[in-house]
Amino acid sequence: METSFRGLSIIIFVSLLSGAVQARDDGRYSLSPLKPWFDSLKSGKGPCCSAADGLAIADPDWESKDGHFRVRIDNEWIDVPDDAVLTEPNRAGRTMIWPIKGSLGTTIRCFMPGSMT
Repeated sequence: METSFRGLSIIIFVSLLSGAVQARDDGRYSLSPLKPWFDSLKSGKGPCCSAADGLAIADPDWESKDGHFRVRIDNEWIDVPDDAVLTEPNRAGRTMIWPIKGSLGTTIRCFMPGSMT
């Protein structure tokens, strides 16, 4: 009985995790000339997904200090992992993040700094 409960617990946990990371491309940006570029973006944490998954954030909601970034999401400052930072030129022009919200809080899968203008 205990083995069955443990196995069921593991299956439920893995199901919850896999559901939290699925992309949700609903086709809104299918005709955008930047769609292939967004789809190709990858950080050290993996693919960023698409423009539908990313969020544009305003300049007051991100900052750089001592060579590291942090962003404000839902009124909470979150450190951006160094391996989540995209280093290629920002063709969109605006700061974007790809957050993953889970039971342990919010993490950043990808971060693309903007121009701060």
